[in-house]
Amino acid sequence: MARDNMNKAFQGTSHNSELKMIAWEVTRSCNLSCVHCRASAERGPYTGELSTEECLRLIDDIVGFSSPVIILTGGEPMMRKDIFEIAEYGTQKGLRMVMAPNGTLIDEENVRKIVKSGIKRISISLDGATRESHDRFRQVEGAFQGALRGIEYAKKAGLEFQINTTVTSSNIRELPYILDLAVELGAAAHHIFLIVPTGRAKELKDNEIPSEEYEKTLHWFYNQREKTSLHLKATCAPHYYRILRQTAKEEGKKITFETHGLDAVTRGCLGGVSFCFISHTGQVQPCGYLEVNCGDIKETSLEEIWKNSKVFQSLRDFDKYNGKCGICEYRQVCGGCRARAYEFTGDYLGEEPYCTYQPERVS
Repeated sequence: MARDNMNKAFQGTSHNSELKMIAWEVTRSCNLSCVHCRASAERGPYTGELSTEECLRLIDDIVGFSSPVIILTGGEPMMRKDIFEIAEYGTQKGLRMVMAPNGTLIDEENVRKIVKSGIKRISISLDGATRESHDRFRQVEGAFQGALRGIEYAKKAGLEFQINTTVTSSNIRELPYILDLAVELGAAAHHIFLIVPTGRAKELKDNEIPSEEYEKTLHWFYNQREKTSLHLKATCAPHYYRILRQTAKEEGKKITFETHGLDAVTRGCLGGVSFCFISHTGQVQPCGYLEVNCGDIKETSLEEIWKNSKVFQSLRDFDKYNGKCGICEYRQVCGGCRARAYEFTGDYLGEEPYCTYQPERVS
């Protein structure tokens, strides 16, 4: 059977090695203890953390061959004392710098430093629509109020923010209310994340959602697009991009940038394709959840790692994917979550375990 023409057209826009986004774990230290944390982060300190000089040198390396969005993450990035120096240096070098704090450490003084450093947007997670559910998820009393307080400081400073939500069985029924809260707060976007069983999340066996429930949730999320002004994005849920195309076809709609925004020109799993993760010690991975060492920036330039890592090269060759992902007609736009495949099968090229779709075998 011939491949879907849409997927053919899509190939070439993402099937290349242009680095478009980096999630940089500037520190693993954190003031919360979230149940889903991939890093099992605690207050620290953690040994081997990149020095200020090494961080600035990494930025020089990055701008030498690419111009990606840099997500300063953690742990809690604001627990790093030189975070504003790092952010400002990246801004001066022409990079779009954004940050993923939990909101609890943002106050009137440091929000001004965030803005001054050139950070364009922050993402703050709300994993419950109420104090009780969010605090239970974050395992620290007052986390919900702290996040809301941080958001208010961001709003007063004119700093754009988005809301992130990690979906588990404990909060899936709250998603509509969290979305409403994001609208009420004045967020620019709402991003949902399907859980990947790494770090503390390995202990959440009882909170895993059946694949069929994820499918329903992603359909629901797609249907919110025309009901809200917020930008909606599903992360670590690559089959959303299959659902998007299936639904658009059923509705007789063409997928263009004008009709579907960035969803029309991106794909599901970006790990190793246009995205990478850099740990607090300088280890490079396809993403934060896929703990496969692709190189160390203390020993090798990021450019060389990005271009020559055998792991990255294999992730970019969709013909190498195994299981049903390898024969799926949507593999160009979905690709399956490589981290979940690795956790469940030991093969990062294996099939996505949370996908219900049975592909038509392609020639």
